Amino acid sequence: MGTFALALALSVVFVGPAQAAGPAYVALGDSYSAGNGAGNYDSSSGDCHRSLNAYPYLWKNAHAPSSFADTACSGAVTADVVNNQLGPLNSSTGLVTITIGGNDAGFSDVMTTCVTGSDTDCVNRVNTAETFVRNTLPGRLDTVYNAIHAKAPNAHVVVLGYPDMYTLNVFCIGMSATKHQKIDEAADLIDTTTAARAAAHGFTFGDVRSTFKGHELCSGDDYLHSLVISPSWESYHPTATGHSAGYLPVLNAND
Repeated sequence: MGTFALALALSVVFVGPAQAAGPAYVALGDSYSAGNGAGNYDSSSGDCHRSLNAYPYLWKNAHAPSSFADTACSGAVTADVVNNQLGPLNSSTGLVTITIGGNDAGFSDVMTTCVTGSDTDCVNRVNTAETFVRNTLPGRLDTVYNAIHAKAPNAHVVVLGYPDMYTLNVFCIGMSATKHQKIDEAADLIDTTTAARAAAHGFTFGDVRSTFKGHELCSGDDYLHSLVISPSWESYHPTATGHSAGYLPVLNAND
């Protein structure tokens, strides 16, 4: 066997076939998917504040999908997903991830009210949000999930939830224990509501409360930002560690 032929044969034996690319992946959703708070922002994403440290990019970097698109955007509500984010979806899309619903329920206003107002103000504002989650949010989620399935009928869709915001029953400077408990109550309601609607559409729900357990605000090992003065839009959002140790493991377990 000649030198060239021997080298070629050895390359076939020892190198083997190239690793296949993963499925085409599209990330949708709000600031918890865009990565507000995770730093390393893509300047081209403008006010959407997409972070290269957010879980969609971490999954993309680890799995090398055949294609990747991220249309998640800070402040997005369900209607924004339907109207502005579904362009990259098609019948070849293999994986879709999304967090959505918190802004529909008034997440930012809830947190502002609870930070600046009394316990009663906070409880009343959360009660209003919870009424919305029970009565209106399910239909809005159905609209989003139907639109995703219509455009990407072959995709595996992972709907990721929101973490509880606070570790309860520990000493913590700042808002009262009453406020902490009420805010966590609202997060739990959004998660259970979202999980039920995702299941009804045959989608997978990824519950991040387990990976954030013990790492909420007041834990001493927080995966979330508390109040941030500048930029204020990072407030009450996951840190880079929250994405790598909170969101990514849940996505990896359900992708």
